[in-house]
Amino acid sequence: MKAVVMAGGEGTRLRPMTSSMPKPLLPVANRPIMEHVLRLLKRHGLNETVVTVQFLASLVKNYFGDGEELGMELTYANEEKPLGTAGSVKNAEEALKDDTFLVISGDALTDFDLTDLINFHKEKGALVTVCLTRVPNPLEFGITIVDEEGKVERFLEKPTWGQVFSDTVNTGIYVMEPEVFDYVEADVSVDWSGDVFPQLMKEGKPVFGYIAEGYWEDVGTHESYVKAQADVLEGKVDVEIDGFEISPGVWVAEGAEVHPDAVLRGPLYIGDYAKVEADAEIREHSVIGSNVVVKSGAFLHRAVVHDNVYVGQHSNLRGCVIGKNTDIMRAARIEDGAVIGDECLVGEESIIQGNVRVYPFKTIEAGAFVNTSVIWESRGQAHLFGARGVSGILNVEITPELAVRLAGAYATTLKKGSTVTTARDHSRGARALKRAVISALQASAIDVRDLENVPLPVARQQTARGSAGGIMIRTTPGVPDSVDIMFFDGEGADLSQGGQRKLDRVFARQEYRRAFPGEIGDLYFPASVFDSYTGSLLRNVDTTGIAESGLKVVVDASNGSAGLVLPSLLGKLGVDSLTINPGLDESRPTETADTRRAGLVRLGEIVASARAAFGVRFDPVGERLSLVDEKGRIVEDDRALLVMLDLVAAERRSGRVALPVTTTRIAEQVAAYHGTQVEWTTTSPDDLTRVGRDEATIFGGDGRGGFIIPEFSSVFDGAAAFVRLIGLVARTQLTLSQIDARIPRAHVLKRDLATPWAVKGLVMRRVVEEAGDRFVDTTDGVRVVETDGRWVMVLPDPAEAVTHLWAEGPDIASAEALLDEWAAVVDSAGR
Repeated sequence: MKAVVMAGGEGTRLRPMTSSMPKPLLPVANRPIMEHVLRLLKRHGLNETVVTVQFLASLVKNYFGDGEELGMELTYANEEKPLGTAGSVKNAEEALKDDTFLVISGDALTDFDLTDLINFHKEKGALVTVCLTRVPNPLEFGITIVDEEGKVERFLEKPTWGQVFSDTVNTGIYVMEPEVFDYVEADVSVDWSGDVFPQLMKEGKPVFGYIAEGYWEDVGTHESYVKAQADVLEGKVDVEIDGFEISPGVWVAEGAEVHPDAVLRGPLYIGDYAKVEADAEIREHSVIGSNVVVKSGAFLHRAVVHDNVYVGQHSNLRGCVIGKNTDIMRAARIEDGAVIGDECLVGEESIIQGNVRVYPFKTIEAGAFVNTSVIWESRGQAHLFGARGVSGILNVEITPELAVRLAGAYATTLKKGSTVTTARDHSRGARALKRAVISALQASAIDVRDLENVPLPVARQQTARGSAGGIMIRTTPGVPDSVDIMFFDGEGADLSQGGQRKLDRVFARQEYRRAFPGEIGDLYFPASVFDSYTGSLLRNVDTTGIAESGLKVVVDASNGSAGLVLPSLLGKLGVDSLTINPGLDESRPTETADTRRAGLVRLGEIVASARAAFGVRFDPVGERLSLVDEKGRIVEDDRALLVMLDLVAAERRSGRVALPVTTTRIAEQVAAYHGTQVEWTTTSPDDLTRVGRDEATIFGGDGRGGFIIPEFSSVFDGAAAFVRLIGLVARTQLTLSQIDARIPRAHVLKRDLATPWAVKGLVMRRVVEEAGDRFVDTTDGVRVVETDGRWVMVLPDPAEAVTHLWAEGPDIASAEALLDEWAAVVDSAGR
């Protein structure tokens, strides 16, 4: 005996879930509804099955194939147009005409005893047996009345409450004899209960109704879809669940990683190879699909999450459905009844209210408040570029596909035949993305000079040697699972705001240039990159007195690419040096604040025991530098800036130094004492670079380990800062602790406050209003100066839902009080 599974419906009531997926493939407990149906058929010996398909038919065929994986024989009957419930079965008549057959819907979840239904049909000698069940609300179904013998007396399709005469409804499951095809016209839309069954009853044909016991849910609405998930988890329906029940009601599939500190409150299901981090909380009736990542602090309750979804830190999902390949970013909130379609991006701190529908391929802006459905329009991201280029989570926000499109857009902004220099850090993710970038550049008629793995300053310097621009891919500092794609101009500096906007426009229009076969760009690998870099550095930075000083230094390469330059550099300097952590470590392409601190402590111990003049520690890409004095004490980054400033200014005695407005005003005292001036810039590295290019600039720094040595480069360069520092110390013959001791102590405090995107503008307006008659500096953000010289600065973060505050006073208590005062202003405005 054969079965027919009807899988051709569009499932319009379930959109947007069914906008890009046929209803039978919607997962219930991480398995398509139709797979549950097929497994039920197999349990009752119905291994030969014809599947009728129409809407998105290829997806159904591709998923189930010939049924071999299920131990079944599947064939397909394709409808060119919708033929109705009877017409679709008529379309499969050739395969069914020889024997009794069973018809069942591919999108209803049930565990009915089909064997008993078939036996009932045969015992009654029926032409058609309709499988019935009793439901509390029959409005959406066909009501059926049967007599004592089980013969159908009356049908009524989808009645009003005034027409309800029974709670016994048609489940769409039938057992039929082939003679029934005589009553169905071919290639015409025909329904069983509306057209065929009334005609059979009129002619007195044996149409019986079998009232089944068990579970049946017509998954036709979002509410019934979520209910079906809960019913499976509660054990109300007899279906197979993949995985292991690790505790009562908590099912975990093969390969899933659940951190011991995650909170699981069943019944719930976690799919294969999903990853649930510490402090995430997953509660009752939640279903987590395959390869889903749930980050720390996330909260899910009655949430149905399809495959390959990223659920960001501290996001909150309640009673919602999330389509496959969707990214839910940090602190996003999705309320009860909301449905997010496939391949969407929900920005951080956005709120999607209950019952909102977001159709596939849409982007919800960070901080957006969405209370109406997003159907036609696609809400694009406001800005492609952030503070570090184009940044995001590897293989979530930054994928090889995105890298190809970005590189194609960048190439389109350049002339055909131009050269672009590419480089990366030592992470595997950066290596993979760079290969995608190179292919896209070549395909857009751009020649590529690939430096492979080099320090960031080397990539900038090499870009400036004849390239139209450059692309560097690195791990985001302090964020191991994120990457930055950095774009350089022809001078090796970060792309200007104008250049970013131009690239943004090309990317948004997706109008990428493609090369003809004879125009494909070349790829070559320049030789002696490190020798070229160190040679140029030593020619431009004053190294007099170093060889004669007898200084001993300890250099920590932090297992990063800075270690690739050090052998050549230290050898040519002629200084007694000890290098630690020189080898590359792919597993640590960046370092957290704690790792960095621990490394500095260890460096201090080595410096003290070796009696070295000082120690330096590079960041993994060689851009920034941290210091330890001769006593092994860590020189904090803000103090290191003042120490370098004092040394440079004392030697030069004129010129300007470039510093961000967040720097302590003691820097002005130090500069003025030595006859130099401070030019205050914004906190953007671009602004420091702009001032660093000026001939009058003698030094620049950001107070976070970034130093600009203008005689060599106008960008942050750890190696250049190291060479400049060792020359200065050699010539002054003062120790770092002595230099530090002669500089007054600064008392600058910083605090970050969470601020929703929607109120950032209001916060800044409130700050200006509260300033009143006090002096206000708007170089960057708003800096309010008190009459006694104390100051506070309020700056909204351009990429995150955060407001930064700095305050400086004559002592810590005074600065703390000022910070508290203005934090209250920001807080009150943000409520």
